[in-house]
Amino acid sequence: MIFKRYDTLFWKMIIFSLIAMSGATLIIMSAYYGVIFLLWWHPAQSSPPFYVSIMRWSVNTIGFAPVMVTAFIPLFILFFYLLSRHTMQRIYSLSSGMTQIANGELNYRLQVSSKDELGNLATHVNQMMDQLHHAVEEERTALHAQHHLITGVSHDLRTPLTSIIGFLGYIEADRYRDEIELRYYVHIAYEKSLTVQKLLDDLLDYTRITFHDITPLLQPIDLHQLIAQLAEECMPLFEQADMNYQITVEAISTTILGNAEELVRLFENLFTNAIRYGHHGKKLDIQITQEHESLNIRCINYGTIISATDLSHIFERFYRGDSSRSTYAQGSGLGLAITKSIVERHQGTITAYSDYHATVFEIIFPTLSNSTDVV
Repeated sequence: MIFKRYDTLFWKMIIFSLIAMSGATLIIMSAYYGVIFLLWWHPAQSSPPFYVSIMRWSVNTIGFAPVMVTAFIPLFILFFYLLSRHTMQRIYSLSSGMTQIANGELNYRLQVSSKDELGNLATHVNQMMDQLHHAVEEERTALHAQHHLITGVSHDLRTPLTSIIGFLGYIEADRYRDEIELRYYVHIAYEKSLTVQKLLDDLLDYTRITFHDITPLLQPIDLHQLIAQLAEECMPLFEQADMNYQITVEAISTTILGNAEELVRLFENLFTNAIRYGHHGKKLDIQITQEHESLNIRCINYGTIISATDLSHIFERFYRGDSSRSTYAQGSGLGLAITKSIVERHQGTITAYSDYHATVFEIIFPTLSNSTDVV
């Protein structure tokens, strides 16, 4: 700590000055005693060498003090330059690096070669550039996401809107044979309108949850109780799909810090997804277990296998596997993306894996004692 206190430019300049002064003084004093010795060795009556005559004339005419001061100044400057040359090179390097950064070289990083103010300056500039680079990448990602979102919405709205406009056009032009055909056209337009409404609702939920427009109100929530109640409310859907469910709990506490509305939406998405694609397995297993400071929830269905290709994209916006592309009404492609966003908003993780035996969606939440505020 003591050494670090003196590892600053201020103290380095003082040390350089003292060393340069000492070096120059040592040389001047050595020269002084050398001149004294030469003048003593060659008395004035003798015929001394030319350089001794120059020394004697300088001492008698100018004096020792002015000569010593005149010699001391350039010696001091020379020593100080040699000692501070490395520091000055670092300053020039920082200046050159800052110039490159100012010219748009955002990937350039300054070399950190010390722990003094110059090293701290280089470190802080590098940190600033890393944050700037991260912000630029986030902006690019946001622009790409915005473009992808607009493209996805436009693509998924086009099909039902085309049908709505087409069948309403038939009605507007009286291109129907009888009232039965008219009601058929109206029914199709109505179903497609519901599809558009579902997509827009999912889109609004996704943007609200993903971009944190509203900070969720957090409170202790018993996940077992919430899941059991929601599963019971979804019982008509299970019966319609000829499915049943089973909840298994192996946890001391199933309480987490969360937002009830968002958690309901999360498990609704998982249940409807299991009913839509896993009804062939006739069963949905919901397992709640506790591991260390986390609560694990697994939703397991035994229906259609999800391919490895689909698994790598299953939580992306507007992604629907090949098996579900044939019927638009099967989903908006935003359900699992919303699910993932809600899980991440609650500091959790969600993964999916599928094989010939089962398809599993596993969610891991921190327990109440290990939760922090979510923003």
